[in-house]
Amino acid sequence: MGIDQNFKIRTSDLNLFYGQKQALRNISIDIRPHQVTALIGPSGCGKSTYLRSLNRMNDLIDGVSITGKVVIDEVDIYDRHVDVVELRKRVGMIFQKSNPFPKSIYDNVAYGPRINGVREKAKLDEIVETSLKRSAIWEEVKDDLKKSALALSGGQQQRLCIARALAVDPEVLLMDEPASALDPIATAKIEELIYELKENYTIVIVTHNMQQAARVSDYTAFFYLGQLIEYGETKKMFTTPEKKQTEEYITGRFG
Repeated sequence: MGIDQNFKIRTSDLNLFYGQKQALRNISIDIRPHQVTALIGPSGCGKSTYLRSLNRMNDLIDGVSITGKVVIDEVDIYDRHVDVVELRKRVGMIFQKSNPFPKSIYDNVAYGPRINGVREKAKLDEIVETSLKRSAIWEEVKDDLKKSALALSGGQQQRLCIARALAVDPEVLLMDEPASALDPIATAKIEELIYELKENYTIVIVTHNMQQAARVSDYTAFFYLGQLIEYGETKKMFTTPEKKQTEEYITGRFG
């Protein structure tokens, strides 16, 4: 069976339970490559849980059970033969709160490649520079790579975390509200960056910010109470949603 070029990630009938509590119900979404897919919905509706199911981050939580399928490039990532470390290398994650390591800027970005066996300084230098350029922070830090990452501003730290994720050469980037803790100027930089990154990566972003979803994404999925209410092209969903519930959420009448 050849790889379906139209879709990078296919989720079918995904159910997820935390113990007895069902957090996701029969989620089926096909995500296209080199596009930005936004997940929207009120707090606690399952969007971050769904995002974390795409690189098996939920495996780290006790009592989680999952049924259904998540297929990336025709491989079911919940198959018991899948190497989870390898999976997380291919599917990088950017969290809501930037979490740089208490190391230098250089060592933050070189961390992943070193773990994966890259030892040669020239190669590491190249990866660090490329990753920092791709995450639009190189010009700000290039003369100061030995400086502690913790000395950077919040927006710079978040872009550094994106560089760190890019350094291991992923194919998919998952972003869990990457700009929610940032000021408007830093947020605009992150949004611009997301737009540029889709040329090389498939991006799935959770956002509370309706305008942000409208600005950065090609496709939008609206979650409510663990269910997928509507999924489609962002332009269409924000102008002529099919479901009344979607319209009410987007126009701010609930949520």
